[in-house]
Amino acid sequence: MALKMIGFDGDDTLWRSEDYFAQAQATFESIMTPYVELRGAALHERLYAVEKRNLAVFGYGVKGMALSMIETAIEISQARIAATDIHRIVQLAQSMLRHPVELLPGIRESVERVAARWPVVLITKGDLFHQEAKVRESGLSDLFHRIEIVSEKDTATYRRLLEEFGIAAHEFAMVGNSLRSDIAPVIELGGVGVHIPYHLTWVHERDASVGDPARVRELADAGALFEALVSIESSAA
Repeated sequence: MALKMIGFDGDDTLWRSEDYFAQAQATFESIMTPYVELRGAALHERLYAVEKRNLAVFGYGVKGMALSMIETAIEISQARIAATDIHRIVQLAQSMLRHPVELLPGIRESVERVAARWPVVLITKGDLFHQEAKVRESGLSDLFHRIEIVSEKDTATYRRLLEEFGIAAHEFAMVGNSLRSDIAPVIELGGVGVHIPYHLTWVHERDASVGDPARVRELADAGALFEALVSIESSAA
């Protein structure tokens, strides 16, 4: 059976993202140094606990992270944090939202090559305004048959999208860096995943198990993506 569509994730698959979140965490730690003794992993665990608690309210992205940072700062400092330091957290978020989009090496060429053979769609999650800006600034939007910005990437979301696309799950391959969001749900539905790990992964995206590892190809980078998809198609046939 031939593949009929290829899906791409955005953050840390097409362009850099987690690097900026990691830098923001380091800045947050420096802001909190005068108030608490928590450092490194211990502080990050406290922040992640608040972020995870708030996902259902704020969703994914920079704005949700900033609000969770402010809440964490107030909690762990016992409300002693100064307004000037809360303002620094807000400015940190503003800086991230304005950061230029940086495509990963070879991405434009890889997506163009794939798009010349199969229809390609972009399926990314996060804040709508920020993701729209990233797509616009990436210069890749002209390559995609459809662009979907969703609040969550789970089996229900992929099932709905595949129905809208008018294709069966086994005719679809998803390319992404996150096993939890990009690969596992598609495999569960009967599709194929191409996992391209990024050197940094948010802890929330690491917690995943793939039901059928045989339906996943792992690549070091996007350079061999076209050949991998051709191989997947040939194997299915």
